[in-house]
Amino acid sequence: MGTPEQLVALEARGDVIYRNDRYGNIYVVDRPGLQQAMEGGRIPVVHLGQMVGVEHVTALYPARWVRVLLWCCRETAARRSSERGDTDTAARLAVWGATQADLASHPRAQWELRMDTDVTAPCEAAERIDEVLRASSPRP
Repeated sequence: MGTPEQLVALEARGDVIYRNDRYGNIYVVDRPGLQQAMEGGRIPVVHLGQMVGVEHVTALYPARWVRVLLWCCRETAARRSSERGDTDTAARLAVWGATQADLASHPRAQWELRMDTDVTAPCEAAERIDEVLRASSPRP
């Protein structure tokens, strides 16, 4: 979370790796934030809904990235949005469609793991992601 002034300063320093304006908000992946998130060998989770964001972050911030695609059907996305009490479900479903088209336009995108959250419980998804992370970690 930040102020408009902080965003201007990040942009002026060239520290914004990716910016996405959506749902009346501005979402930013910034260099100082990633550095802080990775301190002490921690592995952060970066949630991106656009292929251009995935491409920017992995190209502009050198790190060992593990790409995981979590997906659900449109009906599930609508139900989850409604259950969360979102007031912008129609906009979120439009973005769901745009994301589906974005993924289709990148058929060669590489994912270490793909999961359908309609049939994968959150605990199971977390365990599978952890397994992929451990398998891809350099051994001491």
